[in-house]
Amino acid sequence: MSERVLIVDDDPVQRRLLDNMVRKFGYEPLIAEGGDAAAALLTGPEAARIDAVVLDLVMPDLDGLGVLARMREASLTVPVIVQTAHGGIDNVVSAMRAGATDFVVKPVGAERLQVSLRNALAASALEGELARIKRSRTGTLGFKDIITKSARMQAVLRTAEKAAASAIPVLIEGQSGVGKELIARAIHGSGERRSKPFVAVNCGAIPDNLVESILFGHEKGAFTGATERHTGKFVEASGGTLFLDEVGELPLAAQVKLLRALQEGEVEPVGARKPVKVDVRVISATNRDLIADVKAGRFREDLFYRLHVYPIAVPALGERPEDIAELARHFLVRFAAEEGKRIARISGEALALLAAYRWPGNVRQLENAVFRAVVLAEGDEVGAAEFPQIAVQIGAHAQIPMAPALPLAAEAEPIVPLMVESAPVAPAQVAPAPAAPGAALALLDGHGQVRPLDDVETEVIRFAIAHYRGQMSEVARRLQIGRSTLYRKLDTLGLVADTSDADTGPVVSG
Repeated sequence: MSERVLIVDDDPVQRRLLDNMVRKFGYEPLIAEGGDAAAALLTGPEAARIDAVVLDLVMPDLDGLGVLARMREASLTVPVIVQTAHGGIDNVVSAMRAGATDFVVKPVGAERLQVSLRNALAASALEGELARIKRSRTGTLGFKDIITKSARMQAVLRTAEKAAASAIPVLIEGQSGVGKELIARAIHGSGERRSKPFVAVNCGAIPDNLVESILFGHEKGAFTGATERHTGKFVEASGGTLFLDEVGELPLAAQVKLLRALQEGEVEPVGARKPVKVDVRVISATNRDLIADVKAGRFREDLFYRLHVYPIAVPALGERPEDIAELARHFLVRFAAEEGKRIARISGEALALLAAYRWPGNVRQLENAVFRAVVLAEGDEVGAAEFPQIAVQIGAHAQIPMAPALPLAAEAEPIVPLMVESAPVAPAQVAPAPAAPGAALALLDGHGQVRPLDDVETEVIRFAIAHYRGQMSEVARRLQIGRSTLYRKLDTLGLVADTSDADTGPVVSG
């Protein structure tokens, strides 16, 4: 999903010109015919999806300076590019003081507007990332800092927000890499304990013989190697939040002491003569099926019910494809700054390639893929060529053993050979295909019936994406369709949205 640019102008001719320019730049335009309409959009439900504003200064109802004032009152930080036919220095100074990012004079040229939009979006993304890092370090990270445009993920965040207002024990469930710790930090940063410590412990990374010592502490001389006193994570987090990541990995002996700590509000350090009182809000997380572990005797049932008071299930990245592009841009800004590279954007072809992938490693895998792409990139744009491993895996999914070809009538045109995934066809219903590189596309299913047109079209498009390594312009050219038509077919055929059946690559159900 491309960045969304709000165009605010009372002149219909200027609106059409700006609309065409913004579309040509690869952004999604949103139109407002005046200042009041723009203010309503910027402060309403659509505000979260607006990435930049091109704002006319002179309008009959609410003028540009009035819109900027409304944005300031609402604490909106969306970058604004002001344009007007009157280019006096007073107008420039007033607009900049009111919070505008840049200033252009009508009629603005396409190149000038494109540069201004790119710079504004890049600066805004970098500023937002720096602010998120600062809030994360100070323990004040909030739910607005979690990047998502998925309705399903937004429902999860609304559920988590309710937990932030309480001290109720929370268990965050989800696959590895979906962002469970980020949600835990947002719960802590949005609650009353945000000024207190947030202590994260990866229970799966602690050796079994050190679990009790690390969690509950130990006295000097309590065991061989205990040369000094250690307070433990519970005491470190006292007054704040203790995040127990991968809590299902705890050994049974430690589970007993954890249950007592939660019930009594006190911990007993190894070698201590008396327990220590603690005031800790516990948030736990797991990528395991704890109910199955309880049935198998690997996890205590009483501890499970103590932790599983307020469960939050985080969907995998493959189940929320709307977030892929947003997260990719977010990581691009961060890594480009860290690596000292002037990379402005990710190409449409690269975003389409990322959207077509399954992401079994979830957000963490996407983060690492973008990091590698930033290191590989040589220009100011990251393209599909910077994601060779993703393209190879999508291609490996498409290029599997072929089915026999449908026999051809003597007068028929030969079928163009394709190497694609096909349903098996009974030998009595087919004849060997003519010798050719690759294989012919099977037109019959396993029951001898003609396959649906959507199924055939899906395989052709999937093969073309793999064959041309995600270069969507080349795919569209070879299929003799426009790029917008290709993207529309990806959505219609479910090559992006339906990810329910494989570890890698797009899948079409049916």
